Amino acid sequence: MRRVVAILTDFGTKDGFVGAMKGVILSINPEVQLVDISHEVEPFNVLEGALLLKAHFKYFPKGTIFLCVVDPGVGSERLPVVIEGGGYFFVGPMNGIFDLAIKDTRCKPKAHRIENFTLPRVNQTFHGRDVFAPAAGWLSRGVPLEKVGSPVEYSFSLNWVEPEDRGEEIWGRVLYFDRFGNCITNIPCGEYSVAYFRGQELPVISYFLKGERGKPALLCGSFGFMELVVPLGNAREVLKVSLGEVVGVKKL
Repeated sequence: MRRVVAILTDFGTKDGFVGAMKGVILSINPEVQLVDISHEVEPFNVLEGALLLKAHFKYFPKGTIFLCVVDPGVGSERLPVVIEGGGYFFVGPMNGIFDLAIKDTRCKPKAHRIENFTLPRVNQTFHGRDVFAPAAGWLSRGVPLEKVGSPVEYSFSLNWVEPEDRGEEIWGRVLYFDRFGNCITNIPCGEYSVAYFRGQELPVISYFLKGERGKPALLCGSFGFMELVVPLGNAREVLKVSLGEVVGVKKL
């Protein structure tokens, strides 16, 4: 029986929305193990949610159910789905939030529209509680995808831009800031000799203390991408970095 449900949302913790979702799941399967990935995704930012899921899902045991709700299209025609891929299960809106994780599994996703097991009354602004949480709860009890609803073709829709490979150099952009102010780019971790930012060359370092304190550098971060950092400082604040700023690296 699958008993781990990992939850990722943009709900925050003030209004009790996450607690309500957990209550629904526990009512279905009291033995389930619930894990919070994050509830601090920027509201409606599907790209940020997809990036967080990609960074962390592979560290969970196979069979984990990822309940992910960052859903600006709630109540619209976007599909509510359950997905199986790479030995994991994903529950939420088919709006791109699962795209990066599914690509990482390197498997063809098996998707089903959620048609059954919803709560009797579905609120059109809270599908997390009324549609997705029940589906995750029943999956955790071993209900097969076929019982949840009819099969659908998975559609990749995330607005994700790959970095530009120019031969000796790769150029990308800042996509996300973590709580330490590190600036995560879309450049994958790799072997690089030097970095470029705002017309200047920056060192590529292997860990924070290897860099000069207060001086910007690039390193391979825990998200699996190169990060613009200020060792023991906040790069976002020190450098006044904006999302979308261009960063480059030179290959070894």
